[in-house]
Amino acid sequence: MQAVLCGYYGFGNGGDEALLASLLQMLPPDLTPIVLSHTPKLTETTYQVRAVDRWDTPAVIQAMRSSDYFILGGGSILQDVTSPRSLLYYSGLLWLAQRLGLKTVAWSQGLGPLNKSWSRRLVRHLLQGCDHLSVRDRNSAQLLASWSLLYTQTVDPVWALTGKVAHLPDLPRPRGAVVLRPHPDLTPERLSVLMEALGQFQRATEICLLLVPFQLPGDLALAQQVQQQLPGPSVVLELSDPRQLRGLFDTVEWTLAMRFHGVLMAAGAGCPVWGLSYDPKVKQLLQELDAPGLDLMDLPNAGRLTQLWLEHYANGEGLSETQRAWWLDRAQINQHILKDLRP
Repeated sequence: MQAVLCGYYGFGNGGDEALLASLLQMLPPDLTPIVLSHTPKLTETTYQVRAVDRWDTPAVIQAMRSSDYFILGGGSILQDVTSPRSLLYYSGLLWLAQRLGLKTVAWSQGLGPLNKSWSRRLVRHLLQGCDHLSVRDRNSAQLLASWSLLYTQTVDPVWALTGKVAHLPDLPRPRGAVVLRPHPDLTPERLSVLMEALGQFQRATEICLLLVPFQLPGDLALAQQVQQQLPGPSVVLELSDPRQLRGLFDTVEWTLAMRFHGVLMAAGAGCPVWGLSYDPKVKQLLQELDAPGLDLMDLPNAGRLTQLWLEHYANGEGLSETQRAWWLDRAQINQHILKDLRP
């Protein structure tokens, strides 16, 4: 049997690649994947699976006609904030899969935001036609409940992703990871505050800072800009394999993260994490983890920010083994869902 896997794959986004890696890790061995990817050759090389150009309509249709399942694979892809075209792309493929008679699965979705009435009607209609729905957070679950749809609530599958050891340069201890991303709310003024605070924090702790761009090349210039302003040891780490990204957080003592999966991977490694929220999904995750952080719009001055980081560095704790085991158990429900698909 074959399954077409669809998501924001092949764009160099570490979080979405981690979702793909988790899906492939959990997929039953007798279910052969075909990944729809922006860079199919790179996807094939990285994961040793067959991939199809997501923009090649005849190839996509052919892959669907030869498959038994269509899995919409995790993350915040059913939303209308980034672009209406993105929502129409995924909705169109889900509609096509249903018309072709494939069993369709919306797997570990983070639904929304869906701000437009037509977006909500479209997504509700298509999800009604799915053979199975699962969501990774309570807000998505509440939305499906309000639509009277049956679903399974899990957590993000990346909690269960197996990390790989990356070949890092010889870096001093202690180490901290910094995961930032460009965003309209990260104005030059706020970035200046962050860089000044990171400099003060590094002087006070003598920590080696690892700048980790999750989106390549999109986050790279920002990581390089921040590194240039740091007074102490630092390095920009370009890791394209999400399993190496996950493994990286086993080697650091503290993390500052904007990106959702930066927060999640650090927490999954038991590393104390301090979050900068630019999106409701990041804020919700920080609340669920009882981890400290601030909305990007609410940054204090550099001195106050440094003080908050120093207090967390000195006294903050990562998740305990018991807590991480709970998240892992919940994440493995995603695997059970995939096992239960087959007759």
